[in-house]
Amino acid sequence: MPASARPPLPDRLLAFVQRDPYVLGITLLTAVVHLVVAGRYDIFRNELYFIVCGRHPAFSYVDQPPLVPLLAALTQVFGIHAWLLRLPAVLAATALVPVTADFARRLGGNTPSAIFAAASAALAPALIGITTTTTTATFEPIAWTVCAYALARGILGGEDRAFLWAGAVAGLAMEAKYGIAIWLLGLAAGILLTQVRGVWLQRRIWYGFLLCVALALPSLLWQTAHHWPFLELILNKRHAGANFTGTPLRFEIGQILAVNLVLWPLWMTGVIAPFVSERFARARFLSIAFVVATVIVFLTGGKDYYLFPVYPTMFAVGAAACSEMRKWVIGVWLMAASAQTLILLPVVLPILDPPALASFLAATHLRPKPDEAAAVGAPLTQVFSDELGWRDLERRVASVYRSLPLDDQRRVAIFASNYGEAAAIDVYGRADGLPAAISGQNQYYLWGSQGYDGSVMILVNVRPERWQRFCRSIETADTFGVPYAMPYETDRPILLCRGLRANLSATWYRFKRYQ
Repeated sequence: MPASARPPLPDRLLAFVQRDPYVLGITLLTAVVHLVVAGRYDIFRNELYFIVCGRHPAFSYVDQPPLVPLLAALTQVFGIHAWLLRLPAVLAATALVPVTADFARRLGGNTPSAIFAAASAALAPALIGITTTTTTATFEPIAWTVCAYALARGILGGEDRAFLWAGAVAGLAMEAKYGIAIWLLGLAAGILLTQVRGVWLQRRIWYGFLLCVALALPSLLWQTAHHWPFLELILNKRHAGANFTGTPLRFEIGQILAVNLVLWPLWMTGVIAPFVSERFARARFLSIAFVVATVIVFLTGGKDYYLFPVYPTMFAVGAAACSEMRKWVIGVWLMAASAQTLILLPVVLPILDPPALASFLAATHLRPKPDEAAAVGAPLTQVFSDELGWRDLERRVASVYRSLPLDDQRRVAIFASNYGEAAAIDVYGRADGLPAAISGQNQYYLWGSQGYDGSVMILVNVRPERWQRFCRSIETADTFGVPYAMPYETDRPILLCRGLRANLSATWYRFKRYQ
């Protein structure tokens, strides 16, 4: 149907409600659950960092493209509000449900298939977990799914214009996180290796590719102009063994448990069905894309959650392949999946207060295994522990700052050991009149020493024995840390350094730390 002949939007929405009331119900329930808990804990370490990056607009940053930082900063224009910061994440989680449902329909599924796919996208703990905060990973499930959905419409439905939508979504996703390149490589390989390879001869798929490149280009040019710090960071992490990918068996078991053990047969059906059923043979490129993405993530030492965005697509294919299944079987299947997700819900959603969550994790042994070195020793989960203690840190730094003579306040540099601490000081310290923090980690390194000479410095969470060599005098001014915060942010020192032996600005290059 030509675009000009399409029914008005209100009519299309009414048709959706009448056709898929259960999908609508799942969508609304997903939105309500995320909205209710969005502000339960404080702002996550990376969210604080994104807010600060967004307040320094750029075409890219050391460790991520610009879209999420700009969005995070925009939500905080009228003050610091964790709930507002999470609204984009709520929208991403909510939109994934109807998109996955319609994806299943486009692949040949019926109404039960659409409900099955929608419920699976809403129930997977892995997908719930990465949409509780607004980070670069938050938008990957919806972006990867929409990209595959649009390609499927173009390849299987003959809708050439869908290729342009796929390119636009992929390009925007590249401005949020470079990880979608993994999925694009998988999709390209899937198309090339299957019977739909003739689509490469169509002009609009190449127009979509060019659109993707055009949208991603500003960030890529910035990275090129700055000698690709993002790749330097990735290589540093890989060399240090920062990610705990483990063996192939461990990796796959982790995926199965994170996505929901009961849903494993569904997404495995999505992987296998195109190879055993002629009805779904033309969707085989999606299965190959899944396999290729899995191999890339594993071989590059990626974290478990790097692969989570592929599962809604496999839910859609699997649900379509189950279209002949009896409704009561699907109902029982979803009830079992719901039961497992309810058990895991406190692990991925901030439902319980920290003490209650700590007791729950200890009693159930459901504490997630660390997927990176930074997660080792988390009293709660890494995300929840990293949402605690930042305001306490800022208050204590502000107290040390106010204790200084006015002349020292005018020239003091506040140096933090990592970007989370620096960002907490910058975000919460505005109200206390604190100067901008400096740090050698990631984007903070590129922002430099901001002209400080090091004559007076407040040092946050550094090793006293190391800095004693550099300061003419050094003393412990305070400590910071709250219960259930990360170990490396608990009972840590705030030092006062006077008389840095070498000018800070002249020796700033020594502080560079991309990790």
